[in-house]
Amino acid sequence: MVTFGNSYKSIKNVAREFLAEFIGTFLLVFMGNSAVAQTTLTDGTGGNNITIYFGYGFGLFLGVSVAGGISGGHLNPAVSVAAAIVKKFKWRKIPHYILAQYLGAFLGACITYLLYIDSFKAFHSDYGINKTTAGIFATYPKNDLSVIGSFIDQILGSMILVLGINAITDPFNKIPSYLVPIYVSLTLISIACSLGINQGFAINPARDLSPRFFTYITDWGSDVFDSSSYWYVTIIGSHVGAILGAVIYMLIVEKMRLIRENPTEMIQSNVTIIKNKPCDTNKADDYFYRF
Repeated sequence: MVTFGNSYKSIKNVAREFLAEFIGTFLLVFMGNSAVAQTTLTDGTGGNNITIYFGYGFGLFLGVSVAGGISGGHLNPAVSVAAAIVKKFKWRKIPHYILAQYLGAFLGACITYLLYIDSFKAFHSDYGINKTTAGIFATYPKNDLSVIGSFIDQILGSMILVLGINAITDPFNKIPSYLVPIYVSLTLISIACSLGINQGFAINPARDLSPRFFTYITDWGSDVFDSSSYWYVTIIGSHVGAILGAVIYMLIVEKMRLIRENPTEMIQSNVTIIKNKPCDTNKADDYFYRF
């Protein structure tokens, strides 16, 4: 029986998770976009690729640290959906998580623009409004990158990210909870260092689409959604890669571990997939849901 008290508690939990994902994603996008802004708006004198990589990496560190204890700190729709597909996250939580992530990313782009608005005006006065500054907010492919190459890039990057998240948050690996944000941010930085040249290592639909929409409604207009920008690749490729990463980890690591530890039981029960326990984001040891 549903009571008023239970309904209030449920709404309160949803609100807490929403705010945590909103703030965490805001921190990720704001810190990362601002690092790109410093580099672009100063013609490279105020930063470089390394500062951009660490801007996003430490933005992720802050976001996960802030949101992790409440929502798990997903900060990425692809991560949330992939976790739900392998039954490590409840589908009923997907709507408010994804909404919070997209809105938080949009706010991050807004604040970056407001912070550097005078520099944007000066830069546009000298060079005009173009994709150079649009690239502060969203990712764009290099000129010789094909659609197929772009898909491979995003799928691989997102798959590696989710494989890393699963390994870092796997209780069997016994990584202390206070180290999880550091390890996850280092995973993102390593992806940026190795896969950053093609399309800017977005590997997060919210981190790319929301800031791109911000540029669409402000100075840059519809050009940010033209076919040459491959804007759809980040959305589709990130989700496909995240799902692959989650499924591969489940089948290769978690299932094989169960077979090794309980071979007779696995054969008799004809288990084909791991039956994961229900998510409880309030448990400190439920590490997957803390990212």
